[in-house]
Amino acid sequence: MSEHTGPTAHTEVVVIGGGYAGVMAANRLTQREDVTVTLINPRPSFVERVRLHQLAGGSHDAVVDYRKVLAEGVALVVDTATRIDAAARSVTLATGGTARYDYLVYAVGSGSADPRVPGAAEFAYPIAGLEEVQRLRPVLDAAPATAPVTVVGGGLTGIEMAAELAEQGRAVTLVCGGVLGPSLHPRGRRRVAGRLADLGVTVLEGPDAQVTAVTRDAVRLGAGRELRSAVTIWTAGFGVPDLAARSGLSTDALGRLLTDETLTSVDDTRIVAAGDSAAPSDLPFRMSCQAAVQLGPQAAETVLSRLAGAQPAPVQVGFVSQCLSLGRRGGILQLTAKDDTAKKYSFGGRPAAKAKELICRGIPWQLAYEARKPGARTWWTKDATRARLLQARQDEAPAVRGVRA
Repeated sequence: MSEHTGPTAHTEVVVIGGGYAGVMAANRLTQREDVTVTLINPRPSFVERVRLHQLAGGSHDAVVDYRKVLAEGVALVVDTATRIDAAARSVTLATGGTARYDYLVYAVGSGSADPRVPGAAEFAYPIAGLEEVQRLRPVLDAAPATAPVTVVGGGLTGIEMAAELAEQGRAVTLVCGGVLGPSLHPRGRRRVAGRLADLGVTVLEGPDAQVTAVTRDAVRLGAGRELRSAVTIWTAGFGVPDLAARSGLSTDALGRLLTDETLTSVDDTRIVAAGDSAAPSDLPFRMSCQAAVQLGPQAAETVLSRLAGAQPAPVQVGFVSQCLSLGRRGGILQLTAKDDTAKKYSFGGRPAAKAKELICRGIPWQLAYEARKPGARTWWTKDATRARLLQARQDEAPAVRGVRA
């Protein structure tokens, strides 16, 4: 597979990862008839990660048929990429085959981070991926309704998981390891705390709420405290696959592919990144569906610009809100600035729960719309804060070099 010239020429683009960013990128690329798009993904169905806590609770299966969200012109290869050979422009697959490309979109997403807490890998259940939640479901089903459940991690995922199970009558303790909902405004945090209290969730915050060890039936905290726990669910932190690092490409400290502001790899102009696994200018966006559905099309636009002989545009990602479900009958919609900083305005209760459900339903629709009308969306929210941060970094660099000299 190689890039050719002439009336029958085709450019081969391989997209690694069929999540929000990967599907959006693949769909956007189909607007050119001379581009052949192959999507490599380890499973045959699209996973709605924003609904994985519902899968754990039994209210949704969290998967969608790719035929509903992927453009007809995209070839789906169900396999796992094990190595990228940038020099040969090829991707090695777990089944032994290879996929050659002219351009590569790196959208491998994120998953559970190594907990690095004694016993956590053996006795706690992460929920960042479909298979992880599928392993958790029968464990929850087998546990008595009164059995104590511990959710570790006070971020948005942990909060949603704790509320989902508590609404079903489970005895849930949420161990934050710090502040509850650190990305929320204090007013929004109080709304969340109130809803969790109404559901009967015990919330442990502060330095003494750091998990030091996990056993088969307990969670140990700082200051020697021990919680009885029949099921321990781990939501503290996300990591990214190490495909880029294993392939010799430059990454940030977490393993995200380092790119410039056009989402192009700092090592190779034929490789473009999108979603949770991208680190543009070593200043990555928050790992989220909200960022991924914006990054995916823009990664595709970088490829399309190069094919057209044009200069790719710098990335533009803007945030609007952080929306959480707090069970099926409650939620919170926390408004944010474009740079994802929480504002003081939020609303909760059933209206927020309905808003969250509308957002979740709207995401597959958005993917399908891009499949039907690739390239129809031509505007992106601009975040002036990012431009200022990048400029400040550039201004500081010469001064730092001068001091070292």
